[in-house]
Amino acid sequence: MECVVKWQGVDGMAFVAETGSGHLVAMDGAPEGGGRNLAPRPMEMVLAGAGGCAAYDVVMILKKGRHAVTDCEARLTAERADSDPKVFTRIHFHFRVSGNALKPEAVERAIRLSSEKYCSASIMLGKTASMSHDFEIVELGAV
Repeated sequence: MECVVKWQGVDGMAFVAETGSGHLVAMDGAPEGGGRNLAPRPMEMVLAGAGGCAAYDVVMILKKGRHAVTDCEARLTAERADSDPKVFTRIHFHFRVSGNALKPEAVERAIRLSSEKYCSASIMLGKTASMSHDFEIVELGAV
Protein backbone atom coordinates (compact mmCIF):
# COMPACT_ATOMS: atom_id res chain seq x y z
CA MET A 1 0.00 0.00 0.00
CA GLU A 2 1.26 3.46 -0.86
CA CYS A 3 0.23 7.06 -0.43
CA VAL A 4 1.79 10.37 -1.47
CA VAL A 5 0.89 13.45 0.57
CA LYS A 6 1.76 16.86 -0.91
CA TRP A 7 1.66 20.21 0.84
CA GLN A 8 -0.43 22.67 -1.17
CA GLY A 9 1.63 25.82 -0.63
CA VAL A 10 3.34 28.17 1.76
CA ASP A 11 0.22 30.18 2.64
CA GLY A 12 -1.53 27.46 4.62
CA MET A 13 -1.52 23.94 5.94
CA ALA A 14 -3.54 22.16 3.26
CA PHE A 15 -2.37 18.81 1.92
CA VAL A 16 -3.61 16.49 -0.82
CA ALA A 17 -3.03 12.78 -0.54
CA GLU A 18 -3.02 10.53 -3.59
CA THR A 19 -3.69 6.96 -2.57
CA GLY A 20 -2.18 3.91 -4.15
CA SER A 21 -5.52 3.23 -5.83
CA GLY A 22 -5.34 6.66 -7.50
CA HIS A 23 -7.84 8.60 -5.38
CA LEU A 24 -7.32 12.12 -4.05
CA VAL A 25 -8.13 13.23 -0.51
CA ALA A 26 -7.72 16.78 0.79
CA MET A 27 -6.78 17.59 4.38
CA ASP A 28 -6.29 20.91 6.14
CA GLY A 29 -5.46 22.27 9.55
CA ALA A 30 -7.41 24.46 11.92
CA PRO A 31 -6.94 28.24 11.56
CA GLU A 32 -5.15 28.41 14.92
CA GLY A 33 -2.58 25.99 13.49
CA GLY A 34 -2.07 27.89 10.23
CA GLY A 35 -4.74 26.08 8.24
CA ARG A 36 -7.72 27.57 6.43
CA ASN A 37 -10.31 24.95 7.46
CA LEU A 38 -10.85 23.86 3.86
CA ALA A 39 -10.94 20.10 4.44
CA PRO A 40 -11.00 17.51 7.24
CA ARG A 41 -8.15 17.36 9.72
CA PRO A 42 -5.82 14.37 9.36
CA MET A 43 -7.05 12.86 12.64
CA GLU A 44 -10.65 13.23 11.46
CA MET A 45 -9.63 11.19 8.43
CA VAL A 46 -8.21 8.50 10.73
CA LEU A 47 -11.51 8.36 12.64
CA ALA A 48 -13.52 8.33 9.41
CA GLY A 49 -11.35 5.50 8.11
CA ALA A 50 -12.09 3.42 11.20
CA GLY A 51 -15.81 4.09 10.81
CA GLY A 52 -15.75 3.21 7.12
CA CYS A 53 -13.79 0.03 7.76
CA ALA A 54 -16.15 -1.12 10.52
CA ALA A 55 -19.35 -0.23 8.64
CA TYR A 56 -18.04 -2.04 5.55
CA ASP A 57 -17.41 -5.15 7.64
CA VAL A 58 -20.84 -5.06 9.30
CA VAL A 59 -22.65 -4.75 5.96
CA MET A 60 -20.50 -7.43 4.31
CA ILE A 61 -20.98 -9.89 7.20
CA LEU A 62 -24.75 -9.34 7.26
CA LYS A 63 -25.01 -9.68 3.47
CA LYS A 64 -22.94 -12.88 3.48
CA GLY A 65 -25.29 -14.22 6.14
CA ARG A 66 -28.21 -13.41 3.80
CA HIS A 67 -29.70 -10.88 6.18
CA ALA A 68 -31.88 -8.21 4.55
CA VAL A 69 -29.73 -5.19 5.42
CA THR A 70 -30.64 -2.00 3.53
CA ASP A 71 -28.61 0.69 5.31
CA CYS A 72 -25.83 1.06 7.84
CA GLU A 73 -24.56 4.16 9.57
CA ALA A 74 -21.64 4.24 11.99
CA ARG A 75 -21.48 7.29 14.25
CA LEU A 76 -18.16 7.58 16.04
CA THR A 77 -17.31 9.75 19.03
CA ALA A 78 -13.74 9.95 20.22
CA GLU A 79 -11.58 11.48 22.90
CA ARG A 80 -7.91 12.31 22.51
CA ALA A 81 -5.02 12.67 24.93
CA ASP A 82 -4.48 16.18 26.29
CA SER A 83 -0.77 16.26 25.47
CA ASP A 84 1.33 15.27 22.46
CA PRO A 85 1.09 12.84 20.89
CA LYS A 86 -2.66 13.44 21.06
CA VAL A 87 -3.64 9.85 20.30
CA PHE A 88 -7.19 8.64 20.54
CA THR A 89 -7.85 7.40 24.07
CA ARG A 90 -11.51 6.42 23.72
CA ILE A 91 -13.66 5.66 20.67
CA HIS A 92 -17.33 4.72 20.73
CA PHE A 93 -19.04 3.26 17.67
CA HIS A 94 -22.83 3.54 17.42
CA PHE A 95 -24.25 1.56 14.50
CA ARG A 96 -27.69 2.27 13.07
CA VAL A 97 -28.55 -0.71 10.89
CA SER A 98 -31.70 -0.81 8.77
CA GLY A 99 -33.33 -3.76 7.14
CA ASN A 100 -36.14 -6.24 7.08
CA ALA A 101 -36.48 -8.55 10.09
CA LEU A 102 -32.85 -8.11 11.16
CA LYS A 103 -32.06 -10.13 14.25
CA PRO A 104 -30.21 -8.31 17.04
CA GLU A 105 -27.97 -11.36 17.48
CA ALA A 106 -26.86 -11.16 13.84
CA VAL A 107 -26.07 -7.44 14.06
CA GLU A 108 -24.24 -7.90 17.35
CA ARG A 109 -22.22 -10.78 15.85
CA ALA A 110 -21.29 -8.70 12.78
CA ILE A 111 -20.08 -5.84 14.99
CA ARG A 112 -18.12 -8.22 17.21
CA LEU A 113 -16.44 -9.91 14.22
CA SER A 114 -15.52 -6.54 12.77
CA SER A 115 -14.10 -5.21 16.04
CA GLU A 116 -12.22 -8.39 17.01
CA LYS A 117 -11.12 -9.88 13.69
CA TYR A 118 -11.64 -7.92 10.47
CA CYS A 119 -11.43 -4.13 10.89
CA SER A 120 -7.71 -3.41 10.71
CA ALA A 121 -8.24 0.30 11.34
CA SER A 122 -10.22 -0.01 14.56
CA ILE A 123 -8.09 -2.90 15.84
CA MET A 124 -4.99 -0.77 15.29
CA LEU A 125 -6.57 2.23 17.04
CA GLY A 126 -7.56 -0.09 19.88
CA LYS A 127 -3.87 -0.26 20.80
CA THR A 128 -4.17 3.24 22.32
CA ALA A 129 -7.91 3.74 22.74
CA SER A 130 -10.58 1.93 24.70
CA MET A 131 -13.25 0.87 22.23
CA SER A 132 -16.97 0.50 22.80
CA HIS A 133 -19.84 -0.39 20.51
CA ASP A 134 -23.60 -0.32 20.53
CA PHE A 135 -26.29 -0.47 17.89
CA GLU A 136 -29.89 0.09 17.01
CA ILE A 137 -31.95 -1.64 14.37
CA VAL A 138 -34.39 0.27 12.18
CA GLU A 139 -37.04 -1.96 10.69
CA LEU A 140 -37.47 -1.48 6.94
CA GLY A 141 -40.28 0.95 6.30
CA ALA A 142 -39.99 2.57 9.75
CA VAL A 143 -39.41 6.29 9.96
